[in-house]
Amino acid sequence: MSTLSSASTIAEVQAAYDDNASYEEDASTAKCRAFVTACRFLLRRIPKRAVHGGRGGGEEIETDPTQIAAELAKAQRWLAAHAGPSAGGAGAIYGDFRDMRQ
Repeated sequence: MSTLSSASTIAEVQAAYDDNASYEEDASTAKCRAFVTACRFLLRRIPKRAVHGGRGGGEEIETDPTQIAAELAKAQRWLAAHAGPSAGGAGAIYGDFRDMRQ
C-alpha cells in the first residue's frame, strides 16, 4: 500500500519523489513503485506556473511537467523490466525452441 494519499502534502510528495529516486541504484522495485506514485501525484498537483506576490516584487516559478512525465515513463519501463510476474509486475516470459529435438 502506498504511503501517499489524498491527504499528503506537496512537501510529503516531493520527499517521496526524492527518497525513491534511487530505485535504479538500489535495484528496488518497491522504491520504483513509490517513485511512480510520487510522479503521478506531482503531475496532478504541481501547477505549470505559479506567481507569489504582486506587481514586480513577486516571485514566479515555472515547472516543466514533461520532465516529470519523462521520469514517470522511464520508471515504468524499468519496473516492467525488473518486476517479474511473481512480484506483481508486468514481466513477460517468452518461449524458446532452441534446445528442442526433432
